[in-house]
Amino acid sequence: MENRPTLQDIRDAHERIRGLVHRTPVLTSTAINDMCEGQLFFKCENFQKAGAFKIRGACHAVYSLSEQEARKGVATHSSGNHAAALALAARWRGIPAYVVMPENAPFIKKAAVANYGGEIFLCKPTLEAREYTLTRVVESTGAAFIHPYNDHRVIAGQGTAALELCEEIPRLDLVIAPVGGGGLLSGTAIAVTSVSPDTAVIGAEPEEADDAFRSLQKGEIVPSENPETIADGLRTSLGSLTFPIIQRHVKEIITVSEEAIVQAMRHIWERMKIVVEPSAAVPLAAVLSGGRDLKGMRIGIILSGGNVDLGHLPWR
Repeated sequence: MENRPTLQDIRDAHERIRGLVHRTPVLTSTAINDMCEGQLFFKCENFQKAGAFKIRGACHAVYSLSEQEARKGVATHSSGNHAAALALAARWRGIPAYVVMPENAPFIKKAAVANYGGEIFLCKPTLEAREYTLTRVVESTGAAFIHPYNDHRVIAGQGTAALELCEEIPRLDLVIAPVGGGGLLSGTAIAVTSVSPDTAVIGAEPEEADDAFRSLQKGEIVPSENPETIADGLRTSLGSLTFPIIQRHVKEIITVSEEAIVQAMRHIWERMKIVVEPSAAVPLAAVLSGGRDLKGMRIGIILSGGNVDLGHLPWR
């Protein structure tokens, strides 16, 4: 595999995970179309197994391992959705999963990892603490490390969502995906620019965790330092594999306020009658508050996940 996954890698990933993950529906909302005076097509990864797109990359990575590589299990560090996805994919393959999670990860995401049979190791909510704890876990178990986003297999798996979107809804003007570590956005960018070269790809990010925006501006990775945003899935910084792909294929990153994220999340709940987590609402927030003239455009949006703690909704 070259230094970035290709369209063929994404097609191969799609074939490998077929029958294991859902081909999620693409939904529309007349009310939301009216708000933005465009046509929005929502790829509903909130309906995905384990509740988020992360199962695509995790499943592809786990099933790419040889029998020898897989024997001692898999390990990762994650604030939640990748952790749960990896635990579930490992259970399907019949191997152990060891997951390092920050102490402040949402309860619902810790519970999901435990329910899928993953063994959890809690750490301080810093990248340094995550990596240190993970190193100790890998040393003691011999498990194969599967990074939540900085992994060719994971990026190719995540790109399958956008591949399906473009197959189902041709001639899109834009595709917008949220960006944290960049696995979804980089996979999306490779898929979309390969199968639909006239379609622009945009990333959407919280203002309070704007490392991707700042990294593109500066031309090098600018890590986030303990960002505080309601979009807990987007607190991570870009990786050495995801950044150059985003630099090459993503037109721009739009940043949005915490208020705009909550408002967009509420619109999706109320108008579309579906459950999404704050991170998933960030692309719609970018459409509704980004200051861009998107009138009349056909826009694909990746609704990244629906794992939200119903006891702590942001508008309560």
